[in-house]
Amino acid sequence: MSTISTAHPDPQAYNRDNRTEAERAEVAPGEIAVGVVIGRASEYFDFFVYGIASVLVFPSVFFPFAPPLEGILYAFTIFAFAFIARPFGTSLFMWIQDRWGRSTKLTAALFLLGSCTAGIAFLPGYNSLGFTSIVLLSIFRIGQGLALGGSWDGLPSLLALNAPKNRRGWYAMLGQLGAPVGFVVASALFAFLHSSLTQEDFLGWGWRYPFFAAFSINVVALFARLRLVVTHEYERQLNERELEPTSVVELVRNQGSNIFIGAFAALASYALFHIVTVFPLSWIVLKSGQPVSEFLVVQIFGGLLAAVAMLASGVIADRIGRRRTLATLASLIAVFSGFAPLLLNGGR
Repeated sequence: MSTISTAHPDPQAYNRDNRTEAERAEVAPGEIAVGVVIGRASEYFDFFVYGIASVLVFPSVFFPFAPPLEGILYAFTIFAFAFIARPFGTSLFMWIQDRWGRSTKLTAALFLLGSCTAGIAFLPGYNSLGFTSIVLLSIFRIGQGLALGGSWDGLPSLLALNAPKNRRGWYAMLGQLGAPVGFVVASALFAFLHSSLTQEDFLGWGWRYPFFAAFSINVVALFARLRLVVTHEYERQLNERELEPTSVVELVRNQGSNIFIGAFAALASYALFHIVTVFPLSWIVLKSGQPVSEFLVVQIFGGLLAAVAMLASGVIADRIGRRRTLATLASLIAVFSGFAPLLLNGGR
């Protein structure tokens, strides 16, 4: 009589296999950091390409009927549309994520951002389309704002919360590097084109290349971030850290005070970045005879210095505390802002 032996699985082997699979699926902090920097740099590159073009290009291309100052003010008005649209974009894409998932939300947001950026690159000027060109420019800018509001994926928060307690300031700082990196690349591209081309060629077609570059960078950033957000480990870590999105009404009801504090605590640093980037360029164009390309080179060195200062701020925040660091630097920003007009006017 033959016997049939039943093989029982080895629990230890099963656990080893599961542990190995989990280790393979784990999202390393270094990968999150790379995704955060790439994502923020691509978004800020888009931001500063439009900001620089608002001074150097759009007054002549889309507002040739207005004096230089008014043309820049009109361009800045459209520039501001994206800031107004961003919170609405966040709400819209949170709804998309609830229905179709995070990867769909991120893909749709970056697709919208890239499409609007490419639309601006191909957009004819006022002399070809008249007032329609201004309307289309406004629509594309609002679309960029909606997309930027929806493209936040929780990676910066996840990176900071997963960091060791004594290095949390350093890891939270990494996402902020996207601003100077994006600004340096945008300024370098415009400086090269502005110095290499005649004014007619630059205003005719040269200014469009940075927008094409922004579209290409967005494609790279999309795949770099999708590689992280579609993993099960990423979902698990977001759930553990309570970073899953909730409805706007519920969020405001439960965390309204924190939202208010978080929005205004960093207001000084965001205001400073505009004071020392886009605004001085408009001042140079309107009030100074200094070549624009030379000033953009100065801006590039300023952006590199800002990146170094941000790296230092991460270390300092871990040494003396994030709250004290933020309060000290906000006070220094206030002092600098008082002297900024005098510096821009050459000390006069």
